[in-house]
Amino acid sequence: MGAQQITLNLPDALYEQLKAAAERSRRSLDEVLMEAVAALAPVLSTTSTGLRSSLAQMAYLNDAALFQAARSTMAPEQRARLEALHDQQQRSGLDRAEQAEEQALLDLYHETLLVRAQAAVLLKQRGYDVSEPDQFAPLA
Repeated sequence: MGAQQITLNLPDALYEQLKAAAERSRRSLDEVLMEAVAALAPVLSTTSTGLRSSLAQMAYLNDAALFQAARSTMAPEQRARLEALHDQQQRSGLDRAEQAEEQALLDLYHETLLVRAQAAVLLKQRGYDVSEPDQFAPLA
């Protein structure tokens, strides 16, 4: 795997924050920066600025919060409504209001998947084995 070298000018406060994080974790500053960039890279292609920001902020969550995020799901009522709209679409089609509602629920579904995936990526980077999907089943 190739690597590219870059020069990055950081504000003093941010540099000190990253340096302290590296010292606390007993890793090099390069490792901490690479981990931060790797966590952020998948988020950059997200179109929603708010979602992009939220996904990037997940890197600062503790492990328990990330496991909780990795188990997040849509509310049962929302899932049921989306399924009903899909069924209605198959049977008779949707009017404009229903199409807009379906799109909003689909957007929420995709955002939920992105949050779960980002949490799993971050947990893997922190050394957790995320290969067993059952550990991410929603909590009852």
